[in-house]
Amino acid sequence: MTAPTPLSSLSSALADIVARTAPSVVSVHSQRSRATGFAWKPGLIVTADEALADEGAVEIGLADGSTAAATIAGRDHTTDIALLRVDAAVAPVKLAATVPPLGALSVVVATNRETPSAALGMVSASSKSWRSLRGGDIDARIELDVRLHGSQQGGLALDASGEAFGMAVLGPRRVLVIPATTIERVAAQLEARGRIARGYLGLGLQPVRLDDGVGAMVMNVDKAGPSAAAGIRQGDVIVAVNGQKLSGVRALARTLGPSSVGTVVDVAVRRGGEPASFKVTVVERPEA
Repeated sequence: MTAPTPLSSLSSALADIVARTAPSVVSVHSQRSRATGFAWKPGLIVTADEALADEGAVEIGLADGSTAAATIAGRDHTTDIALLRVDAAVAPVKLAATVPPLGALSVVVATNRETPSAALGMVSASSKSWRSLRGGDIDARIELDVRLHGSQQGGLALDASGEAFGMAVLGPRRVLVIPATTIERVAAQLEARGRIARGYLGLGLQPVRLDDGVGAMVMNVDKAGPSAAAGIRQGDVIVAVNGQKLSGVRALARTLGPSSVGTVVDVAVRRGGEPASFKVTVVERPEA
C-alpha cells in the first residue's frame, strides 16, 4: 500500500472536517433570495441578514433534503446577523472564540443551489475590532481570500482544526467573517428581545461646514425625545459631544450603540452664534 502523501493527508482531513460540519448547515430561502445558515442552538438558525428578504415567508432546507418553515426571531442590520426560529432537528455547531492568524487556511462550509458546498481559502486579513459602515461593533476584522456565490454567504468559516470561528458574508470586493464572539453577543440579544437596543437622541440632523470644522444642524426635534427634554431646539448647531469636536453626523450616529443607552452626554451647540451646552440622557431608539 502506498504511504499517504502530505497533500493526500491534508485532503482527507479537510474532507472529514466538511463532513462533520455539513449536518449543522442549512439553506435559507426567502422570496427570491438564497443564502446559507447554521444551527446556533436547537431550533435557532443564524444567517446573514443582508441575504434575507425584507418580507415574506422563510424556508429552511435541511441536509437530508427536507424543508421546514422558519420565522424571523430578530435581525441586526449593523452586524449582518439574523436569527431564525425553526421546528426542525438540526445539530447546533459549537462556535470557537478564536481569531485565526494571517495566512491560515480556512474552509467555508455552506450550501449552493440547495446542496452542501465547501470552499477552501486563506485568511488574508486578521486584525482588531472595527465598526461596520452601518454602525455595528465587530469584534475582529477577518477577511478570506476565497470566492463565494451569493447563496453561500451565511456559511460557517472553519480553521484547519475544524473549529468554527465565524460566519462568512460578502463584503465590498471581499469575503468577510463575522467572528464567533460577535455572533454569540448579538444572537443572544436577538433571542431574548428580538432586536438590538440602539441609542436615541431624538434629533434630525444635517451636516454643515463651519469655519473651524464640521457641525450638525438640528433640522427637527422629537418633542417626546431626550434632546427636547434637555432644551435643544431646531436650528441649533451641534459642534461637540462630551468635549470632542464633531467629525460628522454619521460618526455621531455610530456612537449610539447598545452601550450608549442610559448614558448622559454633554452636547455643545451654537445657538444664534452663541455657545450653549446641554446634558442629554440617551434613551433606547423606539421601534419603527
